[in-house]
Amino acid sequence: MTEKDYSKYFQTPNLNLARRRTREGAQKIDFVMPANLGKIGRNKKFYIDTYGCQMNVHDSEVIAGILSELGYTPTENENDADVIILNTCAIRENAENRVFGELGRLKALKLQNPDLILGVCGCMSQEEKVVNTLLQKYQHVDIIFGTHNIHRLPEYLRDAYYNKERVVEVWSHEGDIVEHMPVLRQGKIKAWVNIMYGCDEFCTYCIVPYTRGKERSRYPEDILAEIEQLAKEGYQEITLLGQNVNAYGKDFKDREYGFGDLLKVIQKINIPRVRFTTSHPRDFDQKMIDALANRGNLCEHVHLPVQSGNNEILRKMNRKYTREEYLELVRELRKAIPDVAITTDIIVGFPGETEEQFQDTLSLVDEADFEGAFTFIFSPREGTPAAKFPDNVTEEEKHDRLQRLNQKINEKFLAAHKKYEGKIVEVLCEGPSKNDETILAGYTRTNKLVNFKGDHNNIGKLVKVRITEGKTWHLLGEEVNE
Repeated sequence: MTEKDYSKYFQTPNLNLARRRTREGAQKIDFVMPANLGKIGRNKKFYIDTYGCQMNVHDSEVIAGILSELGYTPTENENDADVIILNTCAIRENAENRVFGELGRLKALKLQNPDLILGVCGCMSQEEKVVNTLLQKYQHVDIIFGTHNIHRLPEYLRDAYYNKERVVEVWSHEGDIVEHMPVLRQGKIKAWVNIMYGCDEFCTYCIVPYTRGKERSRYPEDILAEIEQLAKEGYQEITLLGQNVNAYGKDFKDREYGFGDLLKVIQKINIPRVRFTTSHPRDFDQKMIDALANRGNLCEHVHLPVQSGNNEILRKMNRKYTREEYLELVRELRKAIPDVAITTDIIVGFPGETEEQFQDTLSLVDEADFEGAFTFIFSPREGTPAAKFPDNVTEEEKHDRLQRLNQKINEKFLAAHKKYEGKIVEVLCEGPSKNDETILAGYTRTNKLVNFKGDHNNIGKLVKVRITEGKTWHLLGEEVNE
């Protein structure tokens, strides 16, 4: 592969520069497949390895859609693949380490098959340090691109194949909103729908504003058209995606239209279930609460990351709300939707966190009465303010706090699940259980996993299930024939 000077493509993450970035220049465009590519993937196969959040999962569906239009077919066996793409996550250090480990392992496959095209995209590719490492130590990687320019993948493949070039393009400016991208969705029951891109919150520990850019909202007419098409195709559930869905519409200059407005219109579309993720507590307004209270196809589950129960730590995190404000929001949600299930994200071991501050987090878990949580030890991300904060919390203390927090969260899981025993709930049957093909599995409207005995002909349908036992991680039940 021909070597080039790639330095012009990258910019070290910088808080002040990122805050000054604007959406100017970003526009809505339609995806058009380049006419001169033909079916360059004819008789070829692709394999995609996805790391990270639901946004990355959906990005991989778009990448798969582009590759399919180019004539490629998917394979579950990387040894059969002509193109392998790693869609990466930068939210925590261990995710990056896994990607580098996988790239090292794939080097042998590349040596066996020199015509194999190996690509790396996603959030890791937006970091200058990562790209420099890829260029210097992983020269068997052929294509490197970021989060804003997935739609240019056809050109990258063309250059890698025909010009035998090492292709690197990572944009530090905001990307356009590209509509009508092909999508190869995973299954025919549930679907992801992006409603916006980027994040303007700048939590001090988070790399996302640097890797995903400023907030850019899709126009409601484009979102609604996509959902209506999914309804026609028979999808039973959609999840609306954004780094902060509550901020949807704030960037519109030609209209006043927020997430609550969007939810009210989506309620009128004939699709049984609608979820959304992720919500920032600061932007959770009354319009959203009112929409959820109207129920319909909006599920009674809210994932509401709190991150800490201590006000000083929240201030250092730049979360822009207090413990008291968060708990008041929880009370308002429960008042409007009494059976709502609230889950959260929590970080332990943030730089300088004391045992007393950690105890505030434990007490908030009790007071909020969460029904589940994703819990993490603080992972410093280079380029974020928190990476430079003095940290006197030992690794032993961090792991001890995580263990104690998880014990409490698991108790909350079990207590919430025990309340379902004897009740009949609606379950979207997604298929056989991973551990037992004779047992079916699916989720309630409150996002509880149910393993149950039932009719396999009902896969893809909403069924009634009587819960027989509540376990820590799931519910057990039997299908009810009405």
